[in-house]
Amino acid sequence: MTGPSAWTASAPGTRTRRARPPLSGLGRIGLGLLALNVLLAAAGPYLAPHAVGEIVARGAFAPASPASLLGGDYLGRDVLSRLLHGARYSLGVAAAATTLGFLAGLTGGFTAAEIRGRFDLAVTWLLDILLSFPPILLALLVIAGLGPTLPVLVGTIAFIQSARVARVARAVAMGIAALEFVEVARARGESLFSVLAREILPNAVRPLAVEYGLRLSYAVLFMSSLSFLGLGIQPPEADWGGMVRQNVSGLYYGAPAAIFPAVLIGLLVLGVNLTVDWLAAGSDRHLSEELR
Repeated sequence: MTGPSAWTASAPGTRTRRARPPLSGLGRIGLGLLALNVLLAAAGPYLAPHAVGEIVARGAFAPASPASLLGGDYLGRDVLSRLLHGARYSLGVAAAATTLGFLAGLTGGFTAAEIRGRFDLAVTWLLDILLSFPPILLALLVIAGLGPTLPVLVGTIAFIQSARVARVARAVAMGIAALEFVEVARARGESLFSVLAREILPNAVRPLAVEYGLRLSYAVLFMSSLSFLGLGIQPPEADWGGMVRQNVSGLYYGAPAAIFPAVLIGLLVLGVNLTVDWLAAGSDRHLSEELR
């Protein structure tokens, strides 16, 4: 069954599909930046002219040359190659952690909104406890105890994300679960999974897509912060946050090795945010239509 969010009434007795928000100029820029970063993450290691740990210059912070188009880093490694190799970690780890956290939070929030009662109270109480901890402090405790391995990084960021996603998902599902078509599905005897997957989820896609974009931006910045503190991707592998930390001393000598990864982080977050703004252009209005 399709809920009211998939259709809008245009005349008595007729329904037409709801139009998507028009793609604005900023929306095109956001999608373009996002597509560029996805391309770098997928093909970057194959486009890199050197290996991630290969030293191509004799001195630290060597200037640009035919062998090193963006110059060298603090050990004489090629900055361009490390940027291309680091794209898969900077975006890939953030996307993987966001997806896992989103699925966990979505399941918990939707289930609590549908079951309600004591289960909902218990979930809300647990979310309040998790949200009371500062995220960076919680991540530092977990990673320092278990080690900065890739599975630990993904799991930690996903765990931190899940509590925030669960709260938003619960709020969205609570409004949709009170609508008539959901009540009809329950009266037909549909299972909990069927109600959540066929009735509530399709009518919450747009606000949840906006939330996913916001969580992805947060994960990129959070991952970069952990790498800047030395608890992210470990050497000799590269990621953009770690490159900023390793090469920040080059700013005193006028070397741009730390500027390039910082700019790429900013462009990635900008692309995600502009895309989210485009998706959110009609989200509030349509959500209010669903809840009306």
